[in-house]
Amino acid sequence: MNNLIHNLSPHLFWDVDTNDVDADKNKSFIIKRVLEYGFLEDWQLINKFYNRDQIIETAIGLRELEPKAFAFMVHFSGKPKDQFRCYTTTQSKVKHWNF
Repeated sequence: MNNLIHNLSPHLFWDVDTNDVDADKNKSFIIKRVLEYGFLEDWQLINKFYNRDQIIETAIGLRELEPKAFAFMVHFSGKPKDQFRCYTTTQSKVKHWNF
């Protein structure tokens, strides 16, 4: 199971001990990191490990997701963007002022 973590790019998990990350228990953490900061090879690895439906279901439930990763998941899943939790929570956040 943890073999997946050790095969992914090391920069994805620079802030955690990879021996403590479990591929099943921390599925959303892993998928989010790969979507936002991973390389194509990382994406291919999680596609082999998790099936398409698991990735889509996990992405739909994420509270936050970078805009590019969100746009990719909307296209990849074929689901409307308002079904994603990150879209509905982002809409209710107060934006900081741009100086």
